[in-house]
Amino acid sequence: MIITKKEELRESLRSVIDPEIGLNIVELGLIRQMEIDETAETAKITMILTTPFCPYGPQLIEQVRLVGNSVMRGGIEVQIGAELWDPSMMEEGAGGDWGLF
Repeated sequence: MIITKKEELRESLRSVIDPEIGLNIVELGLIRQMEIDETAETAKITMILTTPFCPYGPQLIEQVRLVGNSVMRGGIEVQIGAELWDPSMMEEGAGGDWGLF
């Protein structure tokens, strides 16, 4: 089975954990969009934070950059979206430990 760069990038971002919640940013639904240029090996990621003034926001963004750059040799750009996070954005089953679903 061939894994696309987008799939590889998404899976690598699972290593970025929100320290307050203890779940990764993919499970939380914080990655809202990924645009991949496979030829240039670049990516543009739009993500949100669980709260607008998340104290770990800068750390999470930097971790996304570091992890993303390890997959995409041409580099990545991280943008913060304006969308407000809601627990319904979480992957199915991810909120079970919280009693959300």
